[in-house]
Amino acid sequence: MEESRQLLMTITSMAGVSGYEKPVREVLEEKWQPLVDEMHVSNLGSLHALKRGTQNGENKRKRIMLAAHMDAIGLMVTKVVDGYLRFTSVGGFDARLLPYQPVIVHGKEPIKGIVATPVERHLPEKLHGKSVPMEYLYIDTGLSPEKLAGLVKPGDIVSLANEPIELDEDTIAAHTLDDRGAVAAVNECLQILAQRVHAWDVVAVATTQEEVGLKGAFTSGFAENPDLAIVIDMGFAKEPGASGYYLVEMGEGPCLAYGPVLNYQLYAEIEKVAKRLEIPYHKEINPGGRTGTDSDAITLTREGIPTALFSIPLRYMHSPYEIIHYDDMERTGRLLAEFICSLDIDFMEKLSQGPAASSEEK
Repeated sequence: MEESRQLLMTITSMAGVSGYEKPVREVLEEKWQPLVDEMHVSNLGSLHALKRGTQNGENKRKRIMLAAHMDAIGLMVTKVVDGYLRFTSVGGFDARLLPYQPVIVHGKEPIKGIVATPVERHLPEKLHGKSVPMEYLYIDTGLSPEKLAGLVKPGDIVSLANEPIELDEDTIAAHTLDDRGAVAAVNECLQILAQRVHAWDVVAVATTQEEVGLKGAFTSGFAENPDLAIVIDMGFAKEPGASGYYLVEMGEGPCLAYGPVLNYQLYAEIEKVAKRLEIPYHKEINPGGRTGTDSDAITLTREGIPTALFSIPLRYMHSPYEIIHYDDMERTGRLLAEFICSLDIDFMEKLSQGPAASSEEK
């Protein structure tokens, strides 16, 4: 448990904006190397870590893929003007949250800066008293126009610079918990599996570019072609002023997602394991044709891969300080490991015998 918490503190202090995940990947390579049998990096930069199972010959073993994305939302420089930087977003950033946030501009060298906004009298009258759109924001580095122009060019990446904070012994606030809290849950799973016997091969994938179109999931799912997949991402925790059927309490376990885009039989089998081991969980309802996670890509790869989705409850999604509860992360890792250890060589037959009974009928 402590190893996964320490890993989370490390990787949530790093950049790793979509398409530029290398620093995070290098940390994970070092952390996972003693836990798995082999690793490789995909052409898009996703990290694949294989832990072999024990049953039957190598060509006959079934394979389960765990996918959590390691990329983060961020910014990109569009113009260098008079000693200031204009920018756009990489992934879904809410411009209301950006003013006066510290950032790092990844130019020829890392440069500290602050996102700033013009004083109201310098803005169009229609914006007075309102949130300032991103097109009016800029980054102030304090450097002279000449020096800044020599270090930064359009296309350079900008990441948030605020450090993670442990609010108490149970909760952490950081800017990239979506989805590095899930990466830490996969790490927790691998730590447990290192001490356990499991029949199936397990391939843990830290995917790239989820925030800009699920690209790492599409390519890694195709390359691995697993028999089953479980995607681990973030869900929405209750917070003041918010309401909705999709909101759950933090600290009461992960969410198991249920909906037409996900495999309902796989969901039912995972739910059995959670109930048997008394691991608390929520049911997350996804009534539409997509979840907005890597599962949308993996489930449609090749001829279709049976896929489940775990969500860790998180407050303040895509903000400079998201919050999760450590217990939810660790229970997610444990449930993943216990489900993997429950898989036998005939498990796939359970997914081909017609609709599973509902959880209430089990």
